[in-house]
Amino acid sequence: MINQYILLVEDNPDDVMLTLRALKKGHVINNVIVAEDGAKALDFLFGKGEFEGRNTADHPRLILLDLKLPKIGGFEVLEAIKHDPILKRVPVVILTSSRQEEDVVRGYDLGANSYIRKPVNFDTFIETVTQIGMYWLLTNESAEV
Repeated sequence: MINQYILLVEDNPDDVMLTLRALKKGHVINNVIVAEDGAKALDFLFGKGEFEGRNTADHPRLILLDLKLPKIGGFEVLEAIKHDPILKRVPVVILTSSRQEEDVVRGYDLGANSYIRKPVNFDTFIETVTQIGMYWLLTNESAEV
C-alpha cells in the first residue's frame, strides 16, 4: 500500500515539474502520482485500464486537479470523484490557470475543497504549492477513506 500520496492531475509538463519541485522543496510529501489527463486519473482512482487490479482501497491523501485536461476535463473528473461514496471524502484542490468566475462557482458546486489559481511567478507558485501541501496533509484533519 502506498502511504500518503498526492494524485496530481496535470497535462502541462512544466506545471508538473514545478509542482513536484515545490512539494519537494517544501518537504511536504515524497510520493506523487501524476496523471497527464482526466481519463488516466479516473482509471487510476477506479482501478481500470492500465491500472486494472490496483488496490482501489489505497486512496490519495490529496488530489491536485487542473481543469483544462485532455480526454476528460477536470470538472468531469471532479464530478466522478465526488459522486463516489468513498472517494468523495478525499480533498480535491483545483489548481488551475482559469480566471473565469463560472469555473470557480462550478468547481465548488461540484464539491471541490479549494480553488486556487496558479500564480505566474515561480517563487509564488512554489510557496502556494507548499502551503497547499502543508495545510491538506499536515494541518487538516482528514476523514479516513
